[in-house]
Amino acid sequence: MSSCFKVLIVSTALFLSPFIQAKEAVTEISMFSKVLGEDRVVSVKVPKSYDKNKNEHYPVIYRLDGAGNIPLESAILEELHLKGAAPEVIIVAIENTDRLRDLAPYVNQDPRGPVGAGGGADKFLSFLSTELMPHIKEQYRVTDFKVISGASIAGLFALHTLRVQPDLFDAYIAYSPAVWWGENKTAKLLPKFVSTTKELDTYLYMNMGSEHISMSQVYNDMLANMQTRLPNKFKLHTDAFPTVPHALTSKAGLFNAYHNLFLPLIMPNSELKNGVSSIKNYYQNVSEQRGKTTIAQEWVMRELGYHLMGKQDFDTAIEVFKYNIELYPESAEAYNGLAYAYEENKQYEDSLAQVTISLQLAKEGDSGYQYFIDRKKRLDEKLGVND
Repeated sequence: MSSCFKVLIVSTALFLSPFIQAKEAVTEISMFSKVLGEDRVVSVKVPKSYDKNKNEHYPVIYRLDGAGNIPLESAILEELHLKGAAPEVIIVAIENTDRLRDLAPYVNQDPRGPVGAGGGADKFLSFLSTELMPHIKEQYRVTDFKVISGASIAGLFALHTLRVQPDLFDAYIAYSPAVWWGENKTAKLLPKFVSTTKELDTYLYMNMGSEHISMSQVYNDMLANMQTRLPNKFKLHTDAFPTVPHALTSKAGLFNAYHNLFLPLIMPNSELKNGVSSIKNYYQNVSEQRGKTTIAQEWVMRELGYHLMGKQDFDTAIEVFKYNIELYPESAEAYNGLAYAYEENKQYEDSLAQVTISLQLAKEGDSGYQYFIDRKKRLDEKLGVND
Protein backbone atom coordinates (compact mmCIF):
# COMPACT_ATOMS: atom_id res chain seq x y z
CA MET A 1 0.00 0.00 0.00
CA SER A 2 1.48 3.33 -1.08
CA SER A 3 -0.22 5.50 1.52
CA CYS A 4 0.22 6.07 5.25
CA PHE A 5 -2.95 5.75 7.36
CA LYS A 6 -3.80 7.02 10.81
CA VAL A 7 -7.13 6.09 12.39
CA LEU A 8 -9.18 8.12 14.86
CA ILE A 9 -12.49 6.95 16.30
CA VAL A 10 -15.02 9.75 16.43
CA SER A 11 -18.47 9.27 17.94
CA THR A 12 -21.22 11.29 16.27
CA ALA A 13 -24.79 11.63 17.49
CA LEU A 14 -27.44 11.12 14.85
CA PHE A 15 -30.68 12.78 15.93
CA LEU A 16 -32.89 12.29 12.89
CA SER A 17 -36.38 11.44 14.13
CA PRO A 18 -38.33 9.62 12.85
CA PHE A 19 -35.46 7.68 11.30
CA ILE A 20 -32.85 7.08 14.02
CA GLN A 21 -32.11 8.43 17.46
CA ALA A 22 -28.84 6.81 18.52
CA LYS A 23 -25.13 7.37 18.85
CA GLU A 24 -23.21 5.67 16.09
CA ALA A 25 -19.43 5.41 15.73
CA VAL A 26 -17.69 6.92 12.72
CA THR A 27 -14.04 6.04 12.12
CA GLU A 28 -11.94 8.89 10.78
CA ILE A 29 -8.98 7.80 8.66
CA SER A 30 -6.15 10.26 8.04
CA MET A 31 -3.89 9.23 5.17
CA PHE A 32 -1.12 10.59 3.02
CA SER A 33 -1.81 10.08 -0.68
CA LYS A 34 1.21 9.71 -2.90
CA VAL A 35 -1.03 10.21 -5.94
CA LEU A 36 -2.31 13.56 -4.68
CA GLY A 37 0.78 14.50 -2.72
CA GLU A 38 -1.15 15.53 0.37
CA ASP A 39 -2.90 14.31 3.51
CA ARG A 40 -6.52 13.25 3.03
CA VAL A 41 -9.26 12.37 5.50
CA VAL A 42 -12.11 9.92 5.03
CA SER A 43 -14.83 8.94 7.49
CA VAL A 44 -16.11 5.36 7.62
CA LYS A 45 -19.51 4.36 9.03
CA VAL A 46 -20.11 0.62 9.43
CA PRO A 47 -23.53 -0.98 10.01
CA LYS A 48 -24.79 -1.70 13.51
CA SER A 49 -24.35 -5.43 12.94
CA TYR A 50 -20.72 -5.15 11.81
CA ASP A 51 -19.01 -6.09 15.08
CA LYS A 52 -21.59 -8.75 15.96
CA ASN A 53 -21.75 -10.55 12.61
CA LYS A 54 -18.09 -11.32 12.07
CA ASN A 55 -18.71 -13.37 8.92
CA GLU A 56 -20.87 -10.79 7.15
CA HIS A 57 -19.54 -8.69 4.27
CA TYR A 58 -21.11 -5.43 3.14
CA PRO A 59 -21.47 -3.29 0.01
CA VAL A 60 -19.66 0.06 0.10
CA ILE A 61 -20.99 3.51 -0.74
CA TYR A 62 -18.27 6.06 -1.49
CA ARG A 63 -19.90 9.40 -0.67
CA LEU A 64 -18.16 12.52 -1.94
CA ASP A 65 -18.22 15.80 0.00
CA GLY A 66 -17.56 14.42 3.43
CA ALA A 67 -19.00 13.10 6.67
CA GLY A 68 -21.76 15.70 6.84
CA ASN A 69 -23.69 13.45 4.46
CA ILE A 70 -23.45 10.37 6.69
CA PRO A 71 -26.34 11.01 9.15
CA LEU A 72 -29.17 11.28 6.62
CA GLU A 73 -27.66 8.73 4.24
CA SER A 74 -27.23 6.22 7.06
CA ALA A 75 -30.71 6.84 8.42
CA ILE A 76 -32.52 6.28 5.13
CA LEU A 77 -30.44 3.24 4.22
CA GLU A 78 -31.13 1.70 7.62
CA GLU A 79 -34.86 2.26 7.19
CA LEU A 80 -34.70 0.57 3.78
CA HIS A 81 -32.76 -2.32 5.30
CA LEU A 82 -35.28 -2.78 8.11
CA LYS A 83 -38.02 -3.12 5.49
CA GLY A 84 -36.02 -5.66 3.47
CA ALA A 85 -35.50 -3.10 0.69
CA ALA A 86 -31.71 -2.74 0.93
CA PRO A 87 -28.71 -4.50 2.41
CA GLU A 88 -26.73 -3.04 5.28
CA VAL A 89 -23.87 -0.97 3.87
CA ILE A 90 -20.56 0.61 4.76
CA ILE A 91 -20.41 4.34 4.00
CA VAL A 92 -17.05 5.88 3.17
CA ALA A 93 -17.32 9.69 3.14
CA ILE A 94 -14.42 11.57 1.55
CA GLU A 95 -13.53 15.01 2.89
CA ASN A 96 -12.52 17.81 0.53
CA THR A 97 -9.33 19.83 0.42
CA ASP A 98 -9.65 21.57 -2.97
CA ARG A 99 -13.09 20.50 -4.19
CA LEU A 100 -13.11 22.04 -7.65
CA ARG A 101 -9.56 20.94 -8.41
CA ASP A 102 -10.27 17.31 -7.48
CA LEU A 103 -13.81 16.75 -8.68
CA ALA A 104 -14.10 18.79 -11.90
CA PRO A 105 -12.72 16.82 -14.87
CA TYR A 106 -11.92 19.86 -17.02
CA VAL A 107 -10.45 23.31 -16.45
CA ASN A 108 -13.37 25.70 -16.62
CA GLN A 109 -13.53 28.70 -18.96
CA ASP A 110 -17.28 29.22 -18.55
CA PRO A 111 -18.09 32.52 -16.75
CA ARG A 112 -20.87 30.72 -14.81
CA GLY A 113 -18.14 29.13 -12.68
CA PRO A 114 -14.64 30.07 -11.47
CA VAL A 115 -12.57 30.47 -14.64
CA GLY A 116 -9.36 28.43 -14.53
CA ALA A 117 -10.54 26.04 -11.80
CA GLY A 118 -10.81 22.27 -12.10
CA GLY A 119 -9.05 19.66 -14.17
CA GLY A 120 -7.86 17.22 -11.49
CA ALA A 121 -10.65 14.63 -11.58
CA ASP A 122 -8.57 11.92 -13.24
CA LYS A 123 -5.83 12.24 -10.62
CA PHE A 124 -8.43 12.13 -7.85
CA LEU A 125 -9.99 9.09 -9.47
CA SER A 126 -6.57 7.43 -9.41
CA PHE A 127 -6.37 8.14 -5.68
CA LEU A 128 -9.75 6.47 -5.22
CA SER A 129 -9.00 3.39 -7.30
CA THR A 130 -5.36 2.75 -6.39
CA GLU A 131 -5.12 3.96 -2.79
CA LEU A 132 -8.40 4.46 -0.96
CA MET A 133 -10.47 1.58 -2.32
CA PRO A 134 -7.72 -1.05 -1.83
CA HIS A 135 -7.25 0.18 1.75
CA ILE A 136 -10.98 -0.09 2.50
CA LYS A 137 -11.01 -3.60 1.04
CA GLU A 138 -8.01 -4.56 3.16
CA GLN A 139 -9.32 -3.14 6.42
CA TYR A 140 -13.06 -3.84 6.22
CA ARG A 141 -15.25 -6.81 5.34
CA VAL A 142 -16.62 -5.62 2.02
CA THR A 143 -18.35 -7.23 -0.94
CA ASP A 144 -17.51 -6.40 -4.53
CA PHE A 145 -20.62 -4.20 -4.85
CA LYS A 146 -19.63 -0.52 -4.82
CA VAL A 147 -21.51 2.77 -5.25
CA ILE A 148 -20.22 6.30 -5.83
CA SER A 149 -22.45 9.23 -4.94
CA GLY A 150 -22.11 12.99 -5.14
CA ALA A 151 -23.92 16.28 -5.74
CA SER A 152 -23.25 19.23 -8.05
CA ILE A 153 -19.52 19.14 -8.96
CA ALA A 154 -19.30 15.82 -7.10
CA GLY A 155 -22.21 14.60 -9.25
CA LEU A 156 -20.26 15.70 -12.31
CA PHE A 157 -17.33 13.64 -11.02
CA ALA A 158 -19.61 10.57 -10.70
CA LEU A 159 -20.73 10.98 -14.33
CA HIS A 160 -17.14 11.45 -15.50
CA THR A 161 -16.16 8.27 -13.65
CA LEU A 162 -19.01 6.37 -15.30
CA ARG A 163 -17.66 7.37 -18.70
CA VAL A 164 -13.94 6.79 -18.15
CA GLN A 165 -14.09 3.81 -15.75
CA PRO A 166 -17.54 2.27 -16.14
CA ASP A 167 -16.56 -0.97 -14.38
CA LEU A 168 -15.10 0.64 -11.26
CA PHE A 169 -18.49 0.97 -9.53
CA ASP A 170 -21.75 -0.92 -9.81
CA ALA A 171 -23.84 2.22 -9.32
CA TYR A 172 -23.35 5.93 -9.97
CA ILE A 173 -25.48 8.57 -8.24
CA ALA A 174 -25.38 12.20 -9.39
CA TYR A 175 -27.59 14.78 -7.68
CA SER A 176 -27.99 17.97 -9.79
CA PRO A 177 -24.71 17.27 -11.61
CA ALA A 178 -22.96 20.42 -12.81
CA VAL A 179 -22.75 19.22 -16.42
CA TRP A 180 -22.43 22.78 -17.71
CA TRP A 181 -18.93 22.91 -16.23
CA GLY A 182 -16.03 23.10 -18.69
CA GLU A 183 -18.03 24.18 -21.73
CA ASN A 184 -20.54 21.32 -21.34
CA LYS A 185 -17.91 18.68 -22.16
CA THR A 186 -19.35 15.92 -19.96
CA ALA A 187 -22.85 16.72 -21.23
CA LYS A 188 -21.56 16.10 -24.77
CA LEU A 189 -19.28 13.13 -24.11
CA LEU A 190 -21.49 11.02 -21.83
CA PRO A 191 -24.36 10.53 -24.35
CA LYS A 192 -21.81 9.52 -27.00
CA PHE A 193 -20.33 6.96 -24.63
CA VAL A 194 -23.76 5.59 -23.71
CA SER A 195 -25.00 5.39 -27.31
CA THR A 196 -21.89 3.54 -28.53
CA THR A 197 -21.77 1.02 -25.68
CA LYS A 198 -23.67 -2.19 -26.46
CA GLU A 199 -23.89 -3.50 -22.89
CA LEU A 200 -23.42 -1.63 -19.63
CA ASP A 201 -24.47 -3.61 -16.57
CA THR A 202 -24.63 -0.71 -14.16
CA TYR A 203 -27.04 1.72 -12.51
CA LEU A 204 -27.24 5.48 -12.85
CA TYR A 205 -29.45 7.81 -10.82
CA MET A 206 -29.64 11.53 -11.63
CA ASN A 207 -31.89 14.36 -10.61
CA MET A 208 -32.20 18.09 -11.19
CA GLY A 209 -33.65 20.84 -9.02
CA SER A 210 -34.65 24.43 -9.60
CA GLU A 211 -31.56 25.48 -11.53
CA HIS A 212 -31.20 28.51 -13.79
CA ILE A 213 -32.53 27.69 -17.25
CA SER A 214 -29.05 28.06 -18.77
CA MET A 215 -27.82 25.25 -16.50
CA SER A 216 -30.86 22.97 -16.44
CA GLN A 217 -31.16 23.06 -20.22
CA VAL A 218 -27.68 21.56 -20.58
CA TYR A 219 -28.73 18.71 -18.30
CA ASN A 220 -32.07 18.22 -20.07
CA ASP A 221 -30.38 18.08 -23.47
CA MET A 222 -27.82 15.59 -22.16
CA LEU A 223 -30.54 13.37 -20.70
CA ALA A 224 -32.59 13.46 -23.90
CA ASN A 225 -29.53 12.51 -25.95
CA MET A 226 -28.69 9.67 -23.56
CA GLN A 227 -32.20 8.23 -23.77
CA THR A 228 -32.16 7.87 -27.55
CA ARG A 229 -30.21 4.64 -27.17
CA LEU A 230 -29.47 2.95 -23.86
CA PRO A 231 -27.10 -0.03 -23.61
CA ASN A 232 -28.36 -3.48 -22.70
CA LYS A 233 -28.64 -4.00 -18.91
CA PHE A 234 -28.16 -0.27 -18.24
CA LYS A 235 -30.51 0.92 -15.50
CA LEU A 236 -31.26 4.65 -15.61
CA HIS A 237 -33.50 6.38 -13.07
CA THR A 238 -34.09 10.14 -12.96
CA ASP A 239 -36.10 12.66 -10.95
CA ALA A 240 -37.05 16.26 -11.56
CA PHE A 241 -37.59 18.56 -8.58
CA PRO A 242 -38.51 21.92 -10.11
CA THR A 243 -39.17 23.60 -6.74
CA VAL A 244 -36.19 22.13 -4.85
CA PRO A 245 -33.11 24.38 -4.62
CA HIS A 246 -29.74 23.13 -5.79
CA ALA A 247 -28.37 22.53 -2.29
CA LEU A 248 -31.26 20.23 -1.34
CA THR A 249 -31.51 17.91 -4.37
CA SER A 250 -29.35 15.26 -2.70
CA LYS A 251 -31.75 15.21 0.25
CA ALA A 252 -34.77 15.13 -2.06
CA GLY A 253 -33.40 12.31 -4.19
CA LEU A 254 -31.63 10.15 -1.64
CA PHE A 255 -34.51 7.75 -0.97
CA ASN A 256 -35.34 7.25 -4.64
CA ALA A 257 -31.70 6.77 -5.55
CA TYR A 258 -31.27 3.80 -3.22
CA HIS A 259 -34.84 2.49 -3.38
CA ASN A 260 -34.46 2.07 -7.14
CA LEU A 261 -30.93 0.68 -6.86
CA PHE A 262 -31.34 -2.07 -4.29
CA LEU A 263 -33.65 -4.99 -4.96
CA PRO A 264 -36.05 -5.87 -2.14
CA LEU A 265 -35.96 -9.33 -0.58
CA ILE A 266 -39.62 -9.75 -1.52
CA MET A 267 -39.69 -10.07 -5.28
CA PRO A 268 -42.37 -7.79 -6.76
CA ASN A 269 -45.03 -9.42 -8.91
CA SER A 270 -44.04 -7.07 -11.71
CA GLU A 271 -40.68 -8.86 -11.99
CA LEU A 272 -42.37 -12.23 -12.60
CA LYS A 273 -42.14 -12.06 -16.39
CA ASN A 274 -40.80 -15.48 -17.26
CA GLY A 275 -41.76 -17.95 -14.54
CA VAL A 276 -39.04 -19.69 -12.57
CA SER A 277 -36.24 -18.32 -14.71
CA SER A 278 -37.20 -14.76 -13.76
CA ILE A 279 -37.22 -15.75 -10.07
CA LYS A 280 -33.75 -17.29 -10.36
CA ASN A 281 -32.44 -14.25 -12.20
CA TYR A 282 -33.95 -11.83 -9.69
CA TYR A 283 -32.41 -13.53 -6.68
CA GLN A 284 -29.09 -13.93 -8.46
CA ASN A 285 -29.05 -10.13 -8.73
CA VAL A 286 -30.09 -9.79 -5.08
CA SER A 287 -27.22 -12.11 -4.13
CA GLU A 288 -24.73 -10.01 -6.09
CA GLN A 289 -25.90 -6.81 -4.40
CA ARG A 290 -25.75 -8.33 -0.92
CA GLY A 291 -22.59 -10.36 -1.39
CA LYS A 292 -24.16 -13.63 -0.27
CA THR A 293 -26.45 -16.30 -1.68
CA THR A 294 -30.04 -15.17 -1.22
CA ILE A 295 -33.21 -17.05 -2.17
CA ALA A 296 -36.88 -16.20 -1.80
CA GLN A 297 -38.56 -17.10 1.45
CA GLU A 298 -41.07 -19.94 1.14
CA TRP A 299 -44.10 -17.70 1.62
CA VAL A 300 -42.80 -15.27 -0.99
CA MET A 301 -42.61 -18.08 -3.52
CA ARG A 302 -46.17 -19.10 -2.71
CA GLU A 303 -47.40 -15.53 -3.11
CA LEU A 304 -45.79 -15.37 -6.55
CA GLY A 305 -47.59 -18.58 -7.44
CA TYR A 306 -50.91 -17.23 -6.13
CA HIS A 307 -50.40 -14.11 -8.25
CA LEU A 308 -50.10 -16.28 -11.34
CA MET A 309 -53.18 -18.25 -10.32
CA GLY A 310 -55.09 -14.98 -10.14
CA LYS A 311 -54.09 -14.36 -13.76
CA GLN A 312 -55.32 -17.87 -14.69
CA ASP A 313 -51.78 -18.81 -15.72
CA PHE A 314 -52.01 -22.29 -14.25
CA ASP A 315 -49.02 -23.82 -16.07
CA THR A 316 -46.56 -21.17 -14.90
CA ALA A 317 -48.04 -21.18 -11.40
CA ILE A 318 -47.55 -24.95 -11.17
CA GLU A 319 -43.95 -24.49 -12.32
CA VAL A 320 -43.38 -21.90 -9.56
CA PHE A 321 -45.00 -24.06 -6.87
CA LYS A 322 -42.81 -27.01 -7.91
CA TYR A 323 -39.73 -24.82 -7.65
CA ASN A 324 -40.86 -23.76 -4.18
CA ILE A 325 -40.96 -27.43 -3.15
CA GLU A 326 -37.49 -27.89 -4.63
CA LEU A 327 -36.23 -25.09 -2.38
CA TYR A 328 -38.28 -26.08 0.67
CA PRO A 329 -38.87 -29.86 0.55
CA GLU A 330 -39.80 -29.98 4.25
CA SER A 331 -42.48 -27.30 4.07
CA ALA A 332 -46.08 -28.49 4.32
CA GLU A 333 -47.25 -25.10 3.02
CA ALA A 334 -45.16 -25.49 -0.14
CA TYR A 335 -46.87 -28.77 -1.07
CA ASN A 336 -50.26 -27.29 -0.27
CA GLY A 337 -49.56 -24.43 -2.66
CA LEU A 338 -49.01 -26.93 -5.46
CA ALA A 339 -52.10 -28.85 -4.32
CA TYR A 340 -54.13 -25.64 -4.62
CA ALA A 341 -52.90 -25.06 -8.19
CA TYR A 342 -53.69 -28.61 -9.22
CA GLU A 343 -57.15 -28.44 -7.67
CA GLU A 344 -57.98 -25.16 -9.42
CA ASN A 345 -56.79 -26.73 -12.68
CA LYS A 346 -59.06 -29.77 -12.03
CA GLN A 347 -56.08 -32.11 -11.64
CA TYR A 348 -57.67 -33.67 -8.58
CA GLU A 349 -55.51 -36.78 -8.23
CA ASP A 350 -52.34 -34.70 -8.43
CA SER A 351 -53.77 -32.28 -5.89
CA LEU A 352 -54.64 -35.08 -3.50
CA ALA A 353 -51.10 -36.47 -3.72
CA GLN A 354 -49.62 -33.10 -2.76
CA VAL A 355 -51.96 -32.30 0.12
CA THR A 356 -51.35 -35.80 1.49
CA ILE A 357 -47.66 -34.91 1.73
CA SER A 358 -48.63 -31.66 3.50
CA LEU A 359 -50.51 -33.67 6.12
CA GLN A 360 -47.55 -36.01 6.56
CA LEU A 361 -45.25 -33.07 7.26
CA ALA A 362 -47.65 -31.03 9.40
CA LYS A 363 -48.90 -31.54 12.93
CA GLU A 364 -52.33 -30.82 14.31
CA GLY A 365 -52.38 -27.21 15.44
CA ASP A 366 -49.83 -26.06 12.86
CA SER A 367 -50.70 -23.06 10.75
CA GLY A 368 -52.69 -24.26 7.76
CA TYR A 369 -53.32 -27.74 9.16
CA GLN A 370 -57.11 -27.39 9.02
CA TYR A 371 -56.88 -26.17 5.43
CA PHE A 372 -54.98 -29.33 4.52
CA ILE A 373 -57.68 -31.46 6.20
CA ASP A 374 -60.46 -29.58 4.39
CA ARG A 375 -58.71 -29.85 1.03
CA LYS A 376 -58.13 -33.59 1.40
CA LYS A 377 -61.75 -34.15 2.40
CA ARG A 378 -62.98 -32.13 -0.57
CA LEU A 379 -60.70 -34.01 -2.98
CA ASP A 380 -61.66 -37.39 -1.53
CA GLU A 381 -65.30 -36.54 -2.23
CA LYS A 382 -64.56 -35.39 -5.78
CA LEU A 383 -62.62 -38.58 -6.50
CA GLY A 384 -65.01 -40.87 -4.65
CA VAL A 385 -62.21 -42.17 -2.44
CA ASN A 386 -64.61 -43.03 0.42
CA ASP A 387 -67.28 -44.61 -1.80
